[in-house]
Amino acid sequence: METQLLNLMTERCPMALLLAKRAANALSLGEKLEIHVADSAARQDIPRYLMTHGYAVDVHHDSAQSLILYVTRMQR
Repeated sequence: METQLLNLMTERCPMALLLAKRAANALSLGEKLEIHVADSAARQDIPRYLMTHGYAVDVHHDSAQSLILYVTRMQR
């Protein structure tokens, strides 16, 4: 199963959050998504949303410039 990439580096909240929600919702059980984010609000909102809606979220990289998350759908 290939990991999908969602590059949101040029998007700001709330659009970044909306796009992340759509991409995560399209995942099948056990499928993975790699999300790249730069906007400070999106860096907080996206992981919070995903963790409260049944996704496993692993922070792969976190710096002042970017956040890279690995997201896995755990339930439907």
